Amino acid sequence: MAGKFELKKATNGQFHFNLKAGNGEIILSSEMYESKDSAKNGIASVQKNCGDDDRYERAESSNGKHYFTLKAGNHQVIGQSQMYASAASRDAGIESVKNNGTTTDIEDNT
Repeated sequence: MAGKFELKKATNGQFHFNLKAGNGEIILSSEMYESKDSAKNGIASVQKNCGDDDRYERAESSNGKHYFTLKAGNHQVIGQSQMYASAASRDAGIESVKNNGTTTDIEDNT
């Protein structure tokens, strides 16, 4: 089963999206956007940039957990991963975004 994007409206009126893998797990969460069109542009940016390894910033939090951010060509953060126990798990998450991020399946829950 292929991945999909879920577009949502937050309680504060802003919009955001999650990229879910085929198993339903969230593998990338977006920043908040003022408008629905901006969130859709964020999805398009994931689709465009997810295959480029140079767009991923691998990091470790202060509590030792590993995570990554996906950045656009202008170095703006498009989305961030969950926290992972190991660098290997984080890297597997990146591969999952690369494999699922080009999907055109967008579930609009706004």
